[in-house]
Amino acid sequence: MQTLKVDLGERSYPIFIGDHLLARQDLFAGLIRGRQVAIVTNETVAPLYLSQLQGALEGYAVTSIVLPDGEAFKNWQTLQTIFDGLLESRHDRRTTLIALGGGVIGDMAGFAAACYQRGVDFIQVPTTLLSQVDSSVGGKTGINHPLGKNMIGAFYQPRGVIIDTATLATLPARELSAGLAEVIKYGLICDAPFLDWLEQRIGDLRALDSVALTEAIHRSCAAKARVVGADETEQGIRAILNLGHTFGHAIETHQGYGAWLHGEAVAAGTVMALEMSRRLGWIETAERDRAIRLLAAAGLPVVPPQDMTAADFLRHMAVDKKVENGQLRLVLLKELGQALVTADFPREVLDETLTADYQAIVKELGA
Repeated sequence: MQTLKVDLGERSYPIFIGDHLLARQDLFAGLIRGRQVAIVTNETVAPLYLSQLQGALEGYAVTSIVLPDGEAFKNWQTLQTIFDGLLESRHDRRTTLIALGGGVIGDMAGFAAACYQRGVDFIQVPTTLLSQVDSSVGGKTGINHPLGKNMIGAFYQPRGVIIDTATLATLPARELSAGLAEVIKYGLICDAPFLDWLEQRIGDLRALDSVALTEAIHRSCAAKARVVGADETEQGIRAILNLGHTFGHAIETHQGYGAWLHGEAVAAGTVMALEMSRRLGWIETAERDRAIRLLAAAGLPVVPPQDMTAADFLRHMAVDKKVENGQLRLVLLKELGQALVTADFPREVLDETLTADYQAIVKELGA
């Protein structure tokens, strides 16, 4: 088992990474302060891992709340189901919520924990690669709104993150690829040597090689922990973690939540960010192409939806957390391994990016 720390002073917490950690009673006991526990999971994950987690919580008063699966259910109505379960079982302020599932479960359980009796403990137990390397770390919680993704929520840190790499064995290939989008992101924004490693090991990662997966998860979590430790509530540098997300969230909102997986939309959005960075003269065409090839090798879409117009993108991008004083800010690359957040770009470059022929770009690459 490997251990990392998210350094946030009195709100600091550990990240445990290893095989078969769901059965580790000692890990959970070290994070739970009361006697009541509520496991929040979904209909897909529950048959696979709920009983195993319940076994590790022997001696606690455990309530299990099973939600429908999918991004389409990340809303107020489903959030109320969590509150219903907590209230019906009379959970008090000493209760601990455990999020067992992917990013949707982690975001909703965390938001419920932030709200229930004005804040109770919670633990992240992510079961998808995307949630293991990204959404379970850093304290971003929330739900979607029909007009915008993740626009309602709170910064609320967990007591700890327990990453059981064995859960990836049951992850569909499409979900695994979606997680790799966030892994590749870390190399692009702050760890250029990681890109070299990923290019060499992308096949091993897709084949679920345990050594490669553990290394990728560790390096990704370490990168995110550094950024979050420097800027917990996204007042500055933390926004670089959103590379590709402004374009990607527009795709998710326009296509309907769940039509594109989050990582798939981020991958296509990252291609757009790469193209815009190239048009601004910050990265070379060869660097753009290298990153696109890596995303494609991960099994990810590298062409935005053909039915989305520039107007569609702009309408959805206007409802984005990085908009300040009516001005759109984007995460772009000064070079591979160095990102920045900026509103200082000519509008015509954004327009050209939104109307670029990505099919032609990818066809030329043979990606």
